[in-house]
Amino acid sequence: MPHTDPLRRPDRLRRNLFGALVAARGRFGKTFVILEDQQRQPLTYQRLVLGALLLGRKLAVGTRPGERVALMMPSVQAAAVALFGLNVMGRVAAMLNFTAGARNLRAACETAAISTIVTSRKFIEDGGLDEPLAAIAEGRRVVYLEDVRAGITSLDKIRALLDALFRAKSIAARAGGPDDPAVILFTSGAEGAPKAVCLTNANVIANAVQIAEHAGDALTPADTIFSPLPIFHSFGLTAGLVLGLLNGYKVVLYPSPLHYRMIPKLIAGTKATFLLATDTFLQGYARAAGEGDLASLRYVIAGAERIKEETRRLYAGTGAEILEGYGATECAPVLACNLPSRNRHGSVGPFLPSVEWRLEPVEGIHQAGRLVVRGPNVMAGYLAADGSGRIDRPPDGWYDTGDIVSVEDGFVTIRGRAKRFAKIGGEMISLAAVETMVQELWPEHDHVVVALPDARKGEQLVLVTDEPDADRDAVLAHARERGFPELWAPRAVLVVAAVPVLGSGKIDHVATAEMARSLLPML
Repeated sequence: MPHTDPLRRPDRLRRNLFGALVAARGRFGKTFVILEDQQRQPLTYQRLVLGALLLGRKLAVGTRPGERVALMMPSVQAAAVALFGLNVMGRVAAMLNFTAGARNLRAACETAAISTIVTSRKFIEDGGLDEPLAAIAEGRRVVYLEDVRAGITSLDKIRALLDALFRAKSIAARAGGPDDPAVILFTSGAEGAPKAVCLTNANVIANAVQIAEHAGDALTPADTIFSPLPIFHSFGLTAGLVLGLLNGYKVVLYPSPLHYRMIPKLIAGTKATFLLATDTFLQGYARAAGEGDLASLRYVIAGAERIKEETRRLYAGTGAEILEGYGATECAPVLACNLPSRNRHGSVGPFLPSVEWRLEPVEGIHQAGRLVVRGPNVMAGYLAADGSGRIDRPPDGWYDTGDIVSVEDGFVTIRGRAKRFAKIGGEMISLAAVETMVQELWPEHDHVVVALPDARKGEQLVLVTDEPDADRDAVLAHARERGFPELWAPRAVLVVAAVPVLGSGKIDHVATAEMARSLLPML
């Protein structure tokens, strides 16, 4: 049955992002410290509003209202200020995934018709990103934040201060409507070419409100959310940044999720109570953490990939409870999440408020179906790939997630992607289910199962793993012990140095399949 509980305050959705930030400042106070990053220089609501007005005017120069402006930045305070600065000037932030490679970056800029790229010279130099930037800079204007800051005058500061003190609400009201585009996000490309997702102001705000209402008393203004996730990823943008800013939960950003030794120390230093990450990163933090580094954490919110039992074991002694959730970039992104009072391992929890859903039948799959959703957080649509700016909207607001799920007692369980099922001997086999079976055998390693063409049976399963001693006989013996038919055992096992991972922390299924295709003839 569709879940259609209304949000208690629907009026909160009818704003733009900057207007919602100003409203939060009014609710929680101008001096409330709301944002930090690895530099440990706290920002209050007032300084964030002031910074957005000051920087926004400078970034608006040379652009027009409604224009999509690329933001190529890590998760730091300056990126948050730039995001809200663009919003208050009626510009649309196109969040570039700087880890995606030159080809995907070029495609993103062409699809979003980007003319201006905002970045940081220090970030480009420190990150070794000169080549990716050069790949998209030709024919486009590159604006460096260091140069913008150098051009700010005393008069600019006085004007922004007066606006922040006396005119912020009226400026916000003129900045753009709730149904206007706010951000363009690009899908991870884990299973194919990235798509440009257009999220409106109302979409992003709705998801932040939905998460807060879903969490209830579990989240309070006394909590601190630590997010090392990139803001070009929807989980990092909405749950890791906007959720806290709009609801009075202090946010600590960190620019790279890969700094396994640094992040636990900063969690301890900031006394963070919530950690947002993916399973891959969570294992790294737990293994690198010193004694007591993770002691302040109450909850770990995990998404983007399923949680392994090894990860739960690693966190069992920290005092933090892992709450697994689920979403999609097209849904801003969160659709469901476990709760402290309703936490069922193996599921991704109940649906959020105001998410309507239905399951469509899939041939060969029983007691589960293809999830289709609708709600205030569902995207305006995809930008057409031809760069025309046309938005291809989901029919009647319903978005097909492409995920096969079951729903029991209100809990959502992901059975696999529709694309991640193989048909062998007439039977539909979930690649995710086979991966889970292999994970039980070698819990401390990463495993991906891909389906490749097979002349006799249509498809064959191939296991790609970083377990150095992996072999098919061991997998087959474990499958029999667990009661799985032999058909479920991968036909080939490929041992690799590392399983390909995207910058968002997700397994790169496209790269893994290509790796398997290239290595399989060598077996």
